[in-house]
Order: sequence, then structure tokens, then C-alpha cells
Amino acid sequence: MKFKKNMFLTGIALATAALLVAGGFTAAEAAKPQKAVILATTTSTQDTGLLDVLIPIFEKKTGYFVKTIAVGSGQAMAMGAKGEADILLVHSPAAEKKFMADGNGVERRLVMHNDFIIVGPPADPAGIRGMKKATEAFKKIAGSGSIFMSRGDRSGTHVKEIDIWKAGGVKYEGEKWYQQTGLGMGQTLAVSAEKKTYTLADRGTYLALKKNLGLDILVEGDGILLNIYHVIEVNPKKWPKANFPGGKAFADFMVSKETQDIIKTFGVDKYGSPLFFPDAGKKEEALGL
Repeated sequence: MKFKKNMFLTGIALATAALLVAGGFTAAEAAKPQKAVILATTTSTQDTGLLDVLIPIFEKKTGYFVKTIAVGSGQAMAMGAKGEADILLVHSPAAEKKFMADGNGVERRLVMHNDFIIVGPPADPAGIRGMKKATEAFKKIAGSGSIFMSRGDRSGTHVKEIDIWKAGGVKYEGEKWYQQTGLGMGQTLAVSAEKKTYTLADRGTYLALKKNLGLDILVEGDGILLNIYHVIEVNPKKWPKANFPGGKAFADFMVSKETQDIIKTFGVDKYGSPLFFPDAGKKEEALGL
């Protein structure tokens, strides 16, 4: 009886393997557990809730499990450069180009954009409300000695902020009015709201948290405030243990029509406007890159 039982179980196993091979899977592939995909991304994609919508769809479609690590873009790329992530979703174009030039990534694809905004207390002690140029607004904040709250974490937002200070020729480091949180976007907005200070934020995170902040949008629409996101696959030749197939599957998913359609409407029902604008397939020159 034991012999017949073993033969029966073996027959089931062989039949299952045959079905899998017929469906396009080898027996070796079928025996492999699906690996997790490590996604290093920005706090803005997490804080807005976008990934809460997209990742379950990706996991259901592909069978991969996504482990999300939400940090600043600089930290995300540092992880990629060490082989500690399989795929990056970031928004710091100059640093991304260096990441690619250093051989850390194999493909960098445009996903979406929104914009940065300068927010602050409704009283607006520096008098920047409605200004058209972010650099001039930063000059007024510095000149008035009003507190500016920086993320200070080498994120894409922090890098953009530094670019604006430099473009305006403003000395900010070491100044009493210039403070750093070392935190993500949502937390920095919360600190800024508590202390009634100015800060630079991405529009998506601000809108997602607006009702609890008590901060106003004071400056927006300047070209320097454009905020562009790319997805980057980590180089498997440099990091052979990286889950390259999983990372590529996620990158393909982010630029697919289905996902781009979701991005196009994400936030409209709750905020009256989308938090991001889809860009897959567009030329970067069209966005001013």
C-alpha cells in the first residue's frame, strides 16, 4: 500500500510539472519561490498613498511581493549603488544621471511629474504670497529672518531646495532662520505646521495632508519647481544577486498604460485634481530636462 501511495503522489507531481511546462514554466522555475522585489523610493510616493493603490495591483498581476523602503531620493540611490535595492522610483534628475553614468543602473524611464510648492503660515510674515519666482521668494524669507524648515536629508526635495537657494545667491547654511528636520516630507510638513514656518514641499504630499496642516500654498508655478519622477532598474552585472527580473517587471508596470491611467486620476475624487501627471513615453525635453 505504501508503494502504491508513493507512486500516486509521484504521478501527481509529474502531472503538475507537465502542466506548468505546458503553461510556459520549466519545472525548475516552478520549484522556485517568487522573490521579493525591493523598491527604494521617495517618501512622497508613500505619503500620498499612490503606492498603496499601485503595489497590490502589481503583486496580483505578477506574483512578486514588493518590499517598499521609503526614503529620500539620495538615500534610495545610495541603496541602489550598494546593491541593496532592485528598483528605484526617484525624483532627483541630476543625481539620477550620475547614478546611471556610474554604471549603477541599466535603464531610466520617465514615469510622471507634479511640482514643488512653497508653503507657509497664513500670516505669511515674509510677505511672499503670490510671488512668481521661487528664488525671489527664498530671498525674502532669508531677508526677513523668517524660519525656513528644510528636510535636510539629501532627498530630491532637499536637492531642489538647495538649487533654489544657490540660484538666488542666498547664504543659508549656518543661519539661525534655517532649520533642518532630517525627516521625510510628511513629517517635515508636520513640523513646519507646528512651528508655523516656511518649507518646500511636493504638491502631492501637501494635498494629501493639507487638512491637518494649517499651511497655505504661497508660491507655485515657477518652472524651477517642476518635480519629475523616473524608475531605474539596478544593474545586474554589478549586483548579480539583485532581483533584476522583478525590478524590470515593476518598471514595466509603472510605465504601462494601465498604471499611467491610474496615475492620471489618482487624487481627483478626493482633492479635485490629480496628485501626479503621467509621462511615460514622453520626451524629457518636453518637460524641460
